[in-house]
Amino acid sequence: MYAALWRVLPGPALVRVLLLLILAAAAVAALFTWVFPWVLPMVTPLDATVQQ
Repeated sequence: MYAALWRVLPGPALVRVLLLLILAAAAVAALFTWVFPWVLPMVTPLDATVQQ
């Protein structure tokens, strides 16, 4: 998959690295903006306590 992304992106290696970083940041932003809030009501965290 990474090799396919590398072949599809245009430009020299530095431009490809920058594009991959921008795409990764956009994916993380989309996850935190839309996916995680949508999933949160479906996940019930356990009430766990840590005792020493």
